[in-house]
Amino acid sequence: MLRVVLLLLIGTAAVYGVKQYRSPQAIPVVLGSVERGRVEATVTNTRAGTVKACRRSKLAPATGGQVARLSVREGDRVDYDQILMVIWNRDLEAQLRLASSEALAAHARVKESCLMAEMAEREARRLDKLSSQNLVAEEQVDRASTDARSRQAACDAVSATVEISRARVEAAEAALEQTILRAPFAGVVAEVNAELGEYVTPSPPGIQTLPAVDLIDDGCIFIAAPIDEVDAPAIETGMSACVSLDAFPVQRCNSKVRRIAPYVLDREKQARTVEIEVEFNDSADHEGLLPGYSADVEIVLESRDGVLRLPTEAVLEDSHVLVYRAGDGILERRQFKAGISNWRYTEVLSGLAQGERIVLSVDREGVTAGVLVEEEVGPIEGVSD
Repeated sequence: MLRVVLLLLIGTAAVYGVKQYRSPQAIPVVLGSVERGRVEATVTNTRAGTVKACRRSKLAPATGGQVARLSVREGDRVDYDQILMVIWNRDLEAQLRLASSEALAAHARVKESCLMAEMAEREARRLDKLSSQNLVAEEQVDRASTDARSRQAACDAVSATVEISRARVEAAEAALEQTILRAPFAGVVAEVNAELGEYVTPSPPGIQTLPAVDLIDDGCIFIAAPIDEVDAPAIETGMSACVSLDAFPVQRCNSKVRRIAPYVLDREKQARTVEIEVEFNDSADHEGLLPGYSADVEIVLESRDGVLRLPTEAVLEDSHVLVYRAGDGILERRQFKAGISNWRYTEVLSGLAQGERIVLSVDREGVTAGVLVEEEVGPIEGVSD
C-alpha cells in the first residue's frame, strides 16, 4: 500500500513539473501609461554649444616694448578705461614734455608779436590823424602804416606756429597713449600673458598670437549652438528655449532665441549647421555661468496642453507601440497616429485611449508582440519617469 502511495506522489510531481516546464515564463517589462498633458515640438543642437560673453577682447598694446607696469592679475575685475599695462615710455614722455614746452613758448611769442602789432597799428592811426592836420610828413605816415601791416603779418605767422605746436603735442600724446593698455569695457580679466620686464609685441597682420590681456564682460552671457540645417528653417527669433549645462543639474527654461546666423557653416567631415544664439530673460540665470562652459539648447517650435501623450521611448518604427493587455498579460502591437513630439513625449491623435498601458523597455530581449509579460516594480535604471 505504501508503495502505491509513493508511486502516486511521484507521478503527480512529474506531471506538475512537465506543466511548469511547458508553461511560458512571463518577461518582466517596464510599463507606462497613455495620459493627458503638455507636449512640445522641439529641436536641439547637433553638437555641444558654448556659453559666451557678449563682449570679449583679446588685448595687446598698439606698440611693442618692455612691460614697465602690469596693473592686473587673472581674475581681477576692472572698470572701463582702467589702465591694465604700460610699456616703457620715458622717451615718449620726454618728447611730450618738450612739445608742451614748445607750445608754451609759441604762445609767449604770439603774445609778444601781436602786442607789437597792436602798438604799431595805434601809432599808424595817430600819425594819420596828425597828417590830416599837416603836422607830419606823408612819408612818415606811410612808413608807420607799412610797419603796422608788417607786424600784423608777423603776429599771424607766429599764431600759425601755435597750431603746429598744438599738433605736435597731440602727436606726442597719441604716441604715449599707444604704450598704455586700457580696458575698453568693465569686466573680468580671464588671462594675462605678460610679466613685468618682459618684452611684448602686437600681433602681426594675419598672424594670431597670445593676447597680453584677455578681458571678458561677464555681465552679459548668451549661448551659441549649432543647429542642423534641416531644422534651422523652422526656428524664429523670440522662440522659447531651454538651456542644459553639464555643470548644473537644473534646466534654465526662461530663455529665448535672440539671433539666427544668416549663413550655413560648412566644415569638413561635419554636418552643415546654422549657429543660433539663445539669451536668458532673467539675469538670475547668469549666476554661476562661466564663458566656455558647454551647453545644449532645446528650442520650442510648438506646444499643446491637455492632449493625449505617451513617453517617446515607447514608440517603435512607423508609430507602433506594444500595448499591455491586462486581462491575459500578452503584448499587442498597435499603430497609432502621432502628432507633435520631442524626446520626452509624443502626442497621440488616434489609435490609443487614455489609461492604456504601454511598454517602455522595448529594447529588452524577447519583448515583442504576442509574448507574456509582467510589470516590473520599482525604479528602473535608464527609464524615464
